[in-house]
Amino acid sequence: MKNNFYNEFDTEWVGRGQSRNVKGRTPFEQDRDRIIYSPAFRRLQSKTQVFLSGEFDFYRTRLTHSIEVSQIGRSIVNHLNRTSDDLRDNFHIDQDLVESVCLAHDIGHPSFGHAGEQVLNGLMMESGGFEGNAQNLRILVDLFYRDKAEWRGMNPTRAFLDGMLKYKTLFSRSEKKKNHFLYDSQADILEFVSPDSPFADRCVSEDELNSFKSLECRIMDWSDDIAYSVHDLDDGIRAGFITVKSIRNWMDRERDDCSVADLEFLESLCQAVLDDSFSSFLARLIGDFIHATSLVRRDNFLSGKTNRYLFDIAVEDDGKRLCNLLKRLAIGLIFRTPQVQQLEYKGGRVLRQLFELLEGEYVAPKNFGPQLLPDHYHQAMASLDTDGRRRMLCDYLSGMTDGFVVRTYKRLFDPEFGSINDLI
Repeated sequence: MKNNFYNEFDTEWVGRGQSRNVKGRTPFEQDRDRIIYSPAFRRLQSKTQVFLSGEFDFYRTRLTHSIEVSQIGRSIVNHLNRTSDDLRDNFHIDQDLVESVCLAHDIGHPSFGHAGEQVLNGLMMESGGFEGNAQNLRILVDLFYRDKAEWRGMNPTRAFLDGMLKYKTLFSRSEKKKNHFLYDSQADILEFVSPDSPFADRCVSEDELNSFKSLECRIMDWSDDIAYSVHDLDDGIRAGFITVKSIRNWMDRERDDCSVADLEFLESLCQAVLDDSFSSFLARLIGDFIHATSLVRRDNFLSGKTNRYLFDIAVEDDGKRLCNLLKRLAIGLIFRTPQVQQLEYKGGRVLRQLFELLEGEYVAPKNFGPQLLPDHYHQAMASLDTDGRRRMLCDYLSGMTDGFVVRTYKRLFDPEFGSINDLI
């Protein structure tokens, strides 16, 4: 049965990259399938979510996090399709589209979490910056498939690309240039997503521009918030970072910024930790957050062109408040601890040293020295200008898994590391 919620404007392909032949699948099913089978998606299994990947086998990685976000996204879509009076069998939000957006939402994020992203952005500041969400788009549109020393994108649909656009500000127009921007070279993506009405011309501020999102992007964003607010706490408790004592100490410090309901919830969480029932306690919250979501209408310059902008989601105030409380707790008890900060600092330093070494061998010299990059990168570098070489170097490093970064670092800097096995 045809889904009339989407039209030809939504399903049009960007026209860059691998050709498409649907063969019985919807365009959104093909978007999802291409993500799942991609090397960039598989590499998320060894990229840090909270704790360094491989440290223990039960901690979440970027891959398991992305799968959990996609499941929550599909459940929100199911909930909205079942409960909204505006939706029906032949007019509904597409699960496959939302799933593909959720699966791909971290596909361009580098090793070592936010520390890696910040380091690469600092190193690339004179060549257009680095931003995880911008790198998502770069992979999808330009780097998804490789043939020898040439790359091409996956030729995504407009609705899928727009669902990935958490931010719509170009680097050159970003005030702080710290994060939440796209690369200047991606201006054509913004033009493709909204060809007749440029986003920047319709939004009066950077905050308004970055908060103007399609329905599917809003569902992905809320699903991401749900997943990491709940699951980061779950991992933190299992790792011993979050204990009853640390929760109560945090409550004492933050009491003035907590409501009565917040404090009651935190006491219930302490009890769940004490009797070892925290896993089911936290899991129930996911259902509460999903059911706190409803479909609403809105009016804007794209609402007459696509239902993706005619509709939006609303989240009940209690749900937003509780989700924010969980994020504040995780930041205070996990991310700001010396243990995590030290590991992130070390990971960032490793990335910095690798970048600076490879930059010295590949960016400035007219004739390359020893071949330190894989052959396809080594060949591709020769035809690029300085900024292009730095961008490709950043592509290479940001695509590495945590373990690959460490092994490469040791191979280049540790005189006692390396054996004949490295050559096989």
